[in-house]
Amino acid sequence: MTFISITYGLFLLSVIGIYWSVQQSWLRLWALLAASIVFYSSLQVQYIPLLLAGTWVTFQLGQAIALPPDWRIDDWQFAQQDWNRRRLRLLWLGIGVNVLLLLGFKYVPFLLSTIGTLIGNAALQDNAVWTRSNLIAPLGLSFFCFECIAYLVDVYRGAPAAHQFLQFSAYKLFFAKLISGPITRYHPIATQVETQTFPGIDRLAEGLWLIACGAVKKGLLADNLGILVDLSFQNLQRAGSGDLWLATGAYGLQLYLDFSGYVDMARGSAVLLGFDLPQNFDFPYFSTSIADFWRRWHITLGDWLRNYLYFPLGGSRRGLLRTCVNLMIIMAIAGIWHGAAWGFIVWGLLHGVALVVHRLTEALSSQVAWLKRAWQSLPGVVIAWFLTQSMVFTTWIFFRLPDLKDSWLVIQHLWGHPADAQFAQKVYLEAIGLAPFQIALLLWALVVLMGVVYTCDRVLKLQLNWPVKLMLVPACLFLVWILAPQGGLPYIYFDF
Repeated sequence: MTFISITYGLFLLSVIGIYWSVQQSWLRLWALLAASIVFYSSLQVQYIPLLLAGTWVTFQLGQAIALPPDWRIDDWQFAQQDWNRRRLRLLWLGIGVNVLLLLGFKYVPFLLSTIGTLIGNAALQDNAVWTRSNLIAPLGLSFFCFECIAYLVDVYRGAPAAHQFLQFSAYKLFFAKLISGPITRYHPIATQVETQTFPGIDRLAEGLWLIACGAVKKGLLADNLGILVDLSFQNLQRAGSGDLWLATGAYGLQLYLDFSGYVDMARGSAVLLGFDLPQNFDFPYFSTSIADFWRRWHITLGDWLRNYLYFPLGGSRRGLLRTCVNLMIIMAIAGIWHGAAWGFIVWGLLHGVALVVHRLTEALSSQVAWLKRAWQSLPGVVIAWFLTQSMVFTTWIFFRLPDLKDSWLVIQHLWGHPADAQFAQKVYLEAIGLAPFQIALLLWALVVLMGVVYTCDRVLKLQLNWPVKLMLVPACLFLVWILAPQGGLPYIYFDF
């Protein structure tokens, strides 16, 4: 089942009814765990034992890391050193298990293909093709492993380990966030379990409103944009420069609406069960620098990369050169995390270069007063926004087409390339029913609408009250029901 389905609606209502009908905390956790297993089983039942095993191993390692030193040893300094070494070995064991899990399911075909190409070994390339065709990675594996690593590092740094496997497994497998996040830490969720109360009418309205907004983003907007994107990028040889620019802009909006729509529905489902999941998007397309973009886009992934990679590497504390190197490393890893293909690596490296350029520009502006004033002026802000979003949307090409042959073809055809005579007829008139300029106007209208929402939320500080939200929820869901493409499109981040 997926979030936008009648099946999920009935499932969520059943879970809410069972969850709040019992008073004991442990019974609620059992209900939540059972519901999560049922939800995941509807998608990939064969991987339930793997997820449970990974959860149990992480739980046991966390408890072992949290064990205090043996102070019965006479030499307390030796006891302290031995304790630190043991904890560090256990931490690396946990990290290694999760990294190997990712490598085994997501990156073996890519590694075999790359090595086979480099050394000219046809057998390795054939094995890569067979593995890619027959090995299906568990949905949400990257999010699952990153949460496991974050938990182990937090415990190593001094946070208390989970004492009950039931509570830990209910957190790890929580159906609302299991497939595509947001990436959450154990301890905030554990605190919410201990202080949980039935949500008031305003919280219930907020949960339903988030689900309705997510459904509109995904079903009504992202899936309709996805039709144009798929038709254009599946006919690269026929598409002209204008068509490719149109598809690139549409894909940038589709990706944001698809992923943020999923997160909205996940957060809304969690609110109805008394949980608060972290926000994952904060109007990223209104950011005026690439650093600001990464503070607003996929926020929980950015926090994970900063807390568990960037800061341990030294962050920005070891000079400008080391900072730039760290940024490149982090973004390369961010690219690889999204998928086993060179296009994702190139995408990550390009964002790393952009972050380095931003950091160097910042350093120069801090020393040149007039340059700092120029960037802070209205024209400077507009230019910064245009440069940032141009970079973001252009690099989405490598994200959408991770095969470098396809993405490089698009880059080459962005300027001065005419379209095939039948492309407009087949794509715009027959498949979509709109002319290119009409589609462009709709895309800009969508951007303007996002700007209006941003202005109301951030500038004017206007918020809908809960009665209005409750009245709008049925209208939103009805619009999705009648206007969403039949069958819908899969969530983009299910692949990651």
